[in-house]
Amino acid sequence: MSTEFQAKPGDSYVQSFARGLAVIRAFDAEHPEQTLTEVASATGLTRAGARRILLTLQTLGYVEADGRLFRLTPKILDLGFAYLTSMPFWNLAEPVMEQLSERIHESCSAAVLDRTEIVYVLRVPTHKIMTINLSIGSRLPAYCTSMGRVLLSSLDDAALDDTLAQSTLRAYTPRTLTDPVALKDEIAHVRSQGWAIVDQELEAGLISLSAPIRNRRGQVIAAMNISGNAQRHTAKQMVKAFLDPLLEASQTVSQLVARRG
Repeated sequence: MSTEFQAKPGDSYVQSFARGLAVIRAFDAEHPEQTLTEVASATGLTRAGARRILLTLQTLGYVEADGRLFRLTPKILDLGFAYLTSMPFWNLAEPVMEQLSERIHESCSAAVLDRTEIVYVLRVPTHKIMTINLSIGSRLPAYCTSMGRVLLSSLDDAALDDTLAQSTLRAYTPRTLTDPVALKDEIAHVRSQGWAIVDQELEAGLISLSAPIRNRRGQVIAAMNISGNAQRHTAKQMVKAFLDPLLEASQTVSQLVARRG
């Protein structure tokens, strides 16, 4: 868990609110239930401070207690759902992605960029082709995923350099690009051609093809991908069979977003 609280300077910074968010982030798949002491340790708060925040969240219905153990309640999903429903493409993209998935018989997803990671915001699964269980809210590193490279290609050079510098460039497979110069060259290529393909860099056997979703100003606001199994298709075969349907779908969503304004 990377939830340690760090104070930020400035009159506009509400420290108590930041501490409350740190407490919420302390709970995850590996730590679904925690004691007061564990929450305080994970967030860097005092026991008294953590207790006040937990009791406030409990009063509001976001946390429940079972003896000494605290856990999040389903109400916490309202916070994430508010973000999803505020996105201009969320309800527009889903039916287009469902049609695309039915047409090509492969999984289709959409994600946005959050610093060094992509966050899944829509997913239409078919075959299970990854050992990782992906769902809305799942995070993956941006540098070695096709949606991540599409999103990174929309950054200016300074922002891209900063993002790569903050990324832990781990080799997930023997194919993973980890050299910053090679990554920048590949991302520049993605920017030039308008789409990305990643061939077994995140996980052996997984090939992913992605294209951008843009707003009415032409800015990239998300990426859409098709994932396939290397035992069924080579990277070249995926490009030949699926690139045009993917680009058509991403352009359709972009046009719908532009009309909505």
